[in-house]
Amino acid sequence: MRRTTKYPVSGANSLWQVYKTVSFWKVFKNVVIIQIGRYTPFMRLKNWLYRTFLHMEIGEKTALAFMVMPDIMFPEKIKIGRNSIIGYNTTILAHEYLIDEYRLGDVIIGDEVMIGANSTILPGVVIGDRAIVAAGTVVHKDVPPGAFVAGNPMRMVYMREETEDTPQNK
Repeated sequence: MRRTTKYPVSGANSLWQVYKTVSFWKVFKNVVIIQIGRYTPFMRLKNWLYRTFLHMEIGEKTALAFMVMPDIMFPEKIKIGRNSIIGYNTTILAHEYLIDEYRLGDVIIGDEVMIGANSTILPGVVIGDRAIVAAGTVVHKDVPPGAFVAGNPMRMVYMREETEDTPQNK
């Protein structure tokens, strides 16, 4: 189950009422910064922009590839660990607007995680350390540390066995 907080709305659908839930100027600023970042080929500059202006937590040596799309409304709800790779054109959402409600949820991506190109990460999920998400996957629930997941719907392909303590690796 994803960890999201639900906010009911009445009248028109929640997206129609978007600027009652988030400031227009915040979204405008976020869009400008994200568009610059999406096309920036310099990882340090991109991470600095996202940390400084969007208040995202991004670990050292983490690489967000060309065209990665962080949430434009609530990027501060995204935390990415160190030495991770977020693949080309991946979307990371921290919100979802529905007919009768909108939902917000933190997205936590661990250390040394690899997310393949064109994946979508939904709000309220945790991706554990050293997990691998195959290209094109829709991450709709938590991914355990060391897991390899793929598909839509996302399925577990395998779990990495802890091999550091086995006799053949000493």
